[in-house]
Amino acid sequence: MQARELIEDGLHIIELKGDIDLESSPELRTMLAEHVKARRPALLLDFSAVEYLDSSALATVVEYARHAQSFRGQFALAGLNERVQTVFELVRLHEFLQIHRTVPEARAALSPP
Repeated sequence: MQARELIEDGLHIIELKGDIDLESSPELRTMLAEHVKARRPALLLDFSAVEYLDSSALATVVEYARHAQSFRGQFALAGLNERVQTVFELVRLHEFLQIHRTVPEARAALSPP
């Protein structure tokens, strides 16, 4: 997994690339922990270049979502390919996570009114 963090119009975005698995999910967990520590008001994970993820990646995403709820942080995922989207749907995470088809849709959803 490769990750790049950026800020666009005040929105923190983590662009992910490659596979997120047992080997790489600790790196993602560390990155997300920094956003928890900062009590980030909104965070977008861009999955556009993620080809595969396993249960450790799912656990990492859920862990961040739970922490973000504690400080009312908004959190969204975007750009999931069909394979990755199916994984989220199989475990029904799409029912409580904000998942958007595209990054612009997610950005709009996370923008303040």
